Amino acid sequence: MCPAWAEHLTLLAAIWLLAVLPLSASDADRKVMLRDVTQIEGVRDNQLVGYGLVIGLTRTGDTQQTYFTVQTLANSLSRMGVQIAPGVVVVKNVAAVFVSATLPPFARPGTKIDVTVSSVGDAKSLAGGVLLLTSLRAPNGQVYAEAQGALVIGGYSEGASGNSKSVNHMTVGRIAEGGVVERDAAVDLSRFKTVSLLLQNPDFTAAGDVADVINKEFGKTIATALDSRRIDVDVAASGAPSVPGLISRVQNLSIRFRPPAKVIVNERTGTIVMGGDVRLSPVSVIHGSLTIDVQTTHVLVQPVPFTNGKPETVTETKTTVTDAPAQSIQLEEGANVDELIRGLHAIGATSRDVISILQAIKAAGGLQADLEVI
Repeated sequence: MCPAWAEHLTLLAAIWLLAVLPLSASDADRKVMLRDVTQIEGVRDNQLVGYGLVIGLTRTGDTQQTYFTVQTLANSLSRMGVQIAPGVVVVKNVAAVFVSATLPPFARPGTKIDVTVSSVGDAKSLAGGVLLLTSLRAPNGQVYAEAQGALVIGGYSEGASGNSKSVNHMTVGRIAEGGVVERDAAVDLSRFKTVSLLLQNPDFTAAGDVADVINKEFGKTIATALDSRRIDVDVAASGAPSVPGLISRVQNLSIRFRPPAKVIVNERTGTIVMGGDVRLSPVSVIHGSLTIDVQTTHVLVQPVPFTNGKPETVTETKTTVTDAPAQSIQLEEGANVDELIRGLHAIGATSRDVISILQAIKAAGGLQADLEVI
């Protein structure tokens, strides 16, 4: 082959690579690992909650009117051999609190967890306080952890009532690794005959893709999609030496990600969040505004000179009507919501106007997506 032809083929190969590389990068961007979109059935967190006391406050605790704080303090002292009458206790340095924590899967006795402490009564601040030993219980009533330690408050409050400055919530604190697990809550994976993967967002197509990629990885049919959320994997048929090894191998597989066509609208804040695949049918939107402004004024009318009349107050009402000309936008087939919103903002529509227009388009059948209002 002559050098000229070799150089020509090399140039064509380089051009082909430049054309293919962006597509490959885009294709990789649309793939997600199974560990990011699924979870293992039976392997989950558990919520814990407890009730206790925070002490050592600088006169910012519960007041005398919070009777349950006094009663709790009296009961705690009674268990330590100190008998007091609840009616004579002043608890300005003490606050009753609820303690919450999350027990992670496979937590063993001795595992440390973070806890959140929240005031129950009328305490002004928990800054500088120390949580006394508090039992944390699961919904079944069993104690799974104990919590104790000094609180960290992510804020401050300075000044008197008339001139004060507060940042964040002073009645909620956190204790990093303040809880210690006391009861084994781990799941025995060795007893699993079937590993069930649960999709975080149910979708029949995604469930089928998960089953297909697992079967392709192992070279045989070991995974079956049961519905839009659950995919069962046969442990014995996989030939994996252990269940954790099987789960690790499965979770590192990837599937093509297809974002759902969905629009989330928050009417309270005017926030709109949309998926990338949301499309519109041909639609025409006309937006106008009619403003009616009514102003009421009170005028004092003086009596005519040389008469016995008295000054009178007369109410005058002025009404102004402003009807702005209607503005319109037109979108062609396949337009997305981003183009619609940009067009609406261009004609002066506010966020709440956009929300109302989206609802109207959905009712007319022009929005090819789920519209969820929260």
